[in-house]
Amino acid sequence: MAIQKVGIVGAGTMGNGIAQVCAVAGFDVVMVDIDDAALQKGTASLSRSLARLVEKGKVDASAREAALARIVTSTDYQHFANADIVIEAATEQAELKGRILKQIESVTKDDAILATNTSSISITKLATSLADPARFVGMHFFNPVPLLPLVEVIRGLQTSDTTVSVTRELAERLGKSPIVVRNSPGFVVNRILVPMLNEAFSVLAENIATPEEIDEGMKLGANHPIGPLALADLIGLDVRLSVMDVYLKDFGDSKYRASPLLRELVTAGRLGRKTGHGVYKYD
Repeated sequence: MAIQKVGIVGAGTMGNGIAQVCAVAGFDVVMVDIDDAALQKGTASLSRSLARLVEKGKVDASAREAALARIVTSTDYQHFANADIVIEAATEQAELKGRILKQIESVTKDDAILATNTSSISITKLATSLADPARFVGMHFFNPVPLLPLVEVIRGLQTSDTTVSVTRELAERLGKSPIVVRNSPGFVVNRILVPMLNEAFSVLAENIATPEEIDEGMKLGANHPIGPLALADLIGLDVRLSVMDVYLKDFGDSKYRASPLLRELVTAGRLGRKTGHGVYKYD
């Protein structure tokens, strides 16, 4: 199946990032969210992102304008009727995603692929909300979507070989480097990464080092381009906490228990860059 039109649910950080890379790659895109305010905010964000890429010489001005022209926004799921794939990028809540996927399936054509951008929720479980789970797959992009090359293509127990193959090909056409993984909590990257970030909060809580020193130590000692605490702020502390809670529930292993400091920061509304204050303060 040749993918030509991509539908996206969610105009937030991940949704508008996915819309941007799809449009730049030449696909027609329809981005749907609950209201016009969310869509305007998402469109403004991806427009700024494209402008920065023009400034850095990674995209020329004409390509930016062409990409923006390929993106249509709407609050109506009926706009997915002719989409070849719809990627759900809503908040990381299983019940919400399940409801959205049912809505998508009710309006899409029979051979359209349904995908979810999730960092922790079971693909097999989400597939049970669909009448045709064989066409459902995980497509986990990483933040910031326009810059990070990896996409995890996650095969649920019900996912067909054709669905996996077409989804992997789409990721490659987006200029990404996909890896195909089996459904399991956290998949591959977050299964390794999230406990490491959590341990950084435990080290910070014990006053072993300052946030700056912890981050600098991991950058210089482990060759990481960004420290774990700064990375957690970038991702969102609430997102990190919710993923840890999913791991603890699914694995039943105490090593996935979230740091009390991480939970306290989230309770205080200090969620990272998106709120202007997490571990660090931001302008």
